[in-house]
Amino acid sequence: MNSWHLTQAVNCVRAGGVLAYPTEAVWGLGCDPANEAAIQRILDLKARPWQKGLVLVAASLQQLEPWLLPLSEADEATVQATWPGPVSWVLPCRESVTPLLRGTHTSLAVRIPDHPLVRALCEQVGPLVSTSANPAGREPARTSLRVRQYFGTALDGILPGQLGGRKNPSEIRTLSGERLR
Repeated sequence: MNSWHLTQAVNCVRAGGVLAYPTEAVWGLGCDPANEAAIQRILDLKARPWQKGLVLVAASLQQLEPWLLPLSEADEATVQATWPGPVSWVLPCRESVTPLLRGTHTSLAVRIPDHPLVRALCEQVGPLVSTSANPAGREPARTSLRVRQYFGTALDGILPGQLGGRKNPSEIRTLSGERLR
C-alpha cells in the first residue's frame, strides 16, 4: 500500500470530496457520511434514488456506534461473527441519521470490510459511505479505467489499488435472517 496515495484519499474525504476506491469485488464510491452535500453528489453521480439508502463501511463496530442503535449481545455476536468480511448488515439506526443514508428506512446497512485499503482508509477517517462505482442500471466498475469512463473528472479522487478477489459484491442480511442480496 502506498502511504502517499492513502494520505491523498484521507485528505479528499476530510475535505468533503467523493472518492473511488477498490473493494473486495468491485470499485466503490465513498465520502464522509456526515457530509450531506457529498452524499448528494454520490446519489447524483449514480442517478440513484435517495429512498434506497446506502451502505456505511468502517474499521470496527465501535466506529459505527454514533449511527446505530445499541445491539443486544446476541445480535452483536451474530454480526461480529461475519466481520471483517463481505456481509453487510441492515441494523436499526438512530433517528438523527439523514434519510440520504438510510433512505425511507429506520435502519442502515453497515459492513466491516476485509479489504486492506478500505480498512486503512476507515481507520484514519472513520466510517465511509460505500456504494458501487457505477451509474444506476450499469455494471459495477471492476477497474479504475471503468470508473474513469463512468465518471470522468466528476470525482475528487481515486485511491489506486487492486480488488480483493471476490466475485460478487457484499451480501446484505437482516437480523431476522433475511438475505436481501
